[in-house]
Amino acid sequence: MIESIEGLTKTRQFELLGLSKSSYYYQPAEESRSNLHFMRLIDEHYLKHPSWGYRRMEWYLKEELGYEINHKRVLRLMQKMNIRSVLPHPKTSERNKEHKIYPYLLRNIKITHPNHVWSTDITYIPMAKGFMYLVAVIDWYSRFVLSWKLSNSLETTFCMEALEEAFEYGKPKIFNTDQGSQFTSLDFTSRLKEKTIKISMDGKGRALDNVFVERLWWSVKYEDVYLKAYENGLDLYHGLDEYFVHYNTYRPHKSLENKTPLSIFEGNRCN
Repeated sequence: MIESIEGLTKTRQFELLGLSKSSYYYQPAEESRSNLHFMRLIDEHYLKHPSWGYRRMEWYLKEELGYEINHKRVLRLMQKMNIRSVLPHPKTSERNKEHKIYPYLLRNIKITHPNHVWSTDITYIPMAKGFMYLVAVIDWYSRFVLSWKLSNSLETTFCMEALEEAFEYGKPKIFNTDQGSQFTSLDFTSRLKEKTIKISMDGKGRALDNVFVERLWWSVKYEDVYLKAYENGLDLYHGLDEYFVHYNTYRPHKSLENKTPLSIFEGNRCN
């Protein structure tokens, strides 16, 4: 536990210990047991049907599974989970209208090498008692996970930490995100501009604009998180650390001709 020390801020203590600031917040965010159950069901179904909004999700929980739940509760839980239909819906969007939105640059583009295009996203991670948020940065060409961070809040800080860690592998020509407020923030976009990186943002209502990150979330959850039902944040951190090493280094991908992301990334990297 980081304690108050006269003359040293918590941020400086993190730096001296070699820890990221977000690692201090490994206490899961809390919810009632019934809400955590619904959130897990919503999360599983959303991975299969990302176009579903809260109304259709309410129908699924009530008519298909037999639960008594109203649309207001479903909407609140989906907002807390930071998920929404890929179709436009103004009430569920997390975009900050004061932030600049950049055009989508990847339509019909041929991605030819590692560090050509990177992208990032945030996903909800269910736990036995609570939940956390996971952000990851991925290289599109190789599917290599460049960095990841956990947080119990949706503040921009942990996204910035993941971005800085990813830069240890170089920098992309294009960086793609959704229109979430963390990624449209001045802190995030200014850092990309400092690195002379072109900024691309998913178009509203386009489910495939960030498809490689969406596939990563499916793999993380069905191959690890759902199977293990982590009890606490530290267990989750260590479990994901092992999983991403496996994903990058040992797990072959059909789309990569059964090679691993690390072998493709290291074997073809241009910078």
